[in-house]
Amino acid sequence: MSQVLHTPPPTPAPADDDLAALAARHGLSVSGARPSLPDYVRQLWDRRHFIAAFSTAKLTSQYSQAKLGQVWQVMTPLLNAAVYYFIFGVLLQTKKGVPDYIPFLVTGVFIWTFTQSSIMSGTRAIAGNLGLVRALHFPRAALPISFVLQQLQQLLFSMAALVVILLCFGVPVAASWALAIPALVLQFTFNAGISMIVARLGAKTPDIAQLMPFVLRTWMYISGVMWSIDHLLQRHTGLPSWVAPTLQANPPAVYIDLMRYALIDSFHSSQLPAHVWLLAAGWALLAGVGGFIYFWKAEETYGRG
Repeated sequence: MSQVLHTPPPTPAPADDDLAALAARHGLSVSGARPSLPDYVRQLWDRRHFIAAFSTAKLTSQYSQAKLGQVWQVMTPLLNAAVYYFIFGVLLQTKKGVPDYIPFLVTGVFIWTFTQSSIMSGTRAIAGNLGLVRALHFPRAALPISFVLQQLQQLLFSMAALVVILLCFGVPVAASWALAIPALVLQFTFNAGISMIVARLGAKTPDIAQLMPFVLRTWMYISGVMWSIDHLLQRHTGLPSWVAPTLQANPPAVYIDLMRYALIDSFHSSQLPAHVWLLAAGWALLAGVGGFIYFWKAEETYGRG
């Protein structure tokens, strides 16, 4: 007699709800899932020492192949200021009517460079560090924030040269120099927020890094880096009504003029837009908080694909 083999029926696959319950019972969670916003902030704070060490290491290695080394941290913005002085101050005569034009120009170049470099490094914060992003688990916002911190450290080196320039051109030390500290804190917050926005955009579309220099160059020309917005508005009274408030409320222009007001005694409060500190704080909060939330919402997508 032939034997009939009976194949047992296949075991039904567990339902998704059963798997979720099993994972929850054993304390398992989805790999790479986005944490809640308070948890994300907490994780970021726990890694503050990594952020500081990473930014310092990047700054140290930036000019490691150059013979002059870290001297280029000061020389680069100074050389840019010299080029702008020749083109705008001498050839285009934007220095006319601007007291202490060289301190005025150098301050503008240094403060603008802080914003420009923060945004450019932000565009490559994720796309340029995919190995680190894929190998280690940490809040990805640590990367753009560390790059902005790196640019702040570089600015502080440059500020030492700026103080020497101010003293050489007869600008006296004043109590108003203390205002540079809150101005830099607000600018750092603004830069960090914008850096996180472009970091998310750059992670999805790396071509953003190629487009950004053109955007930043245009932004620089309308930010009063090489010329005085106040004097322009005084000379050209027939401009459309929207031009003056737009130029004065432009975030880089706000931070540049705040720093000029803090450091240069010939730059008076009448040259600042109304409620300038509220404007500076508003831009910092809008960019800082908005950029952080915008970056956090895509946390689980970074490094994939």
